Amino acid sequence: MKDLTNAVTLITGGGLGLGRLMALKLAKRGAKIVLWDINKPNMDKVLDELQLAGHQAHGYVVDVGDRKQVYEAADKVRAEVGDVDLLINNAGIVSGRPLLDLPDEKIEATFRVNSLALFWCTKAFLGPMIEKNAGHIVNIASAAGLVGSANMSDYSASKFAAVGFNESLRNELKKMGTKIVTTVVCPFYIDTGMFEGVKTKVPSLLPIMQEDDVANKIVSAIMKDKEQLILPPFVNIVPLARALPVSLFDATNTFFGINNAMDEFKGRGK
Repeated sequence: MKDLTNAVTLITGGGLGLGRLMALKLAKRGAKIVLWDINKPNMDKVLDELQLAGHQAHGYVVDVGDRKQVYEAADKVRAEVGDVDLLINNAGIVSGRPLLDLPDEKIEATFRVNSLALFWCTKAFLGPMIEKNAGHIVNIASAAGLVGSANMSDYSASKFAAVGFNESLRNELKKMGTKIVTTVVCPFYIDTGMFEGVKTKVPSLLPIMQEDDVANKIVSAIMKDKEQLILPPFVNIVPLARALPVSLFDATNTFFGINNAMDEFKGRGK
């Protein structure tokens, strides 16, 4: 099991939901927490929770979709806290609309936060990890990065990009012979405000997951240097299902309710 004592752990989107829970759980394991979030009031509440519990924690207001802000904040983190040992690319946004209802700026924002931010944040901290031949990068993707569903074109495409980014980075680091670990996380819908209103047709196989349980599983995967975490286990059939003809693959997704899950989606800002 990984020893996180005093490990500088940076979590993007750390002011709410899954980011907050991971921060609290990793802090209990001795990690020195750094939060990045665009929402200062939310982030400050989490910092207060951490500090009141006696944990070391620092926060920076950062729009991770803006590479200039990312690189400037990264310099501050290195100067004020130290080199990052564990980077968790967690920040994400969702629109949940049919393609023709998606404003262009929403599509661009989705890719800036869900996809391009992975490049900026990872580039900002990877160099020192390579020099030390140690480190861990976690990319929170989605089951929507494994199978595309209706009303999720921008989100799903951005998460497919996240999965591809992690896979390429993983192999690049292995080719270099480094000991840096990458973990990609692909969960089904989680009961956070981000996906308020989503429904599942087959809860026994595809439940709307509890965020605390997901956070526990992610922390466990980090501690065990697990390279991939797909939740729930039923989602692991997707690669096998892709062997079907496209029409049958799509029909299978519809049968399991994948293409209707967003019909009553509300989310935080829709």
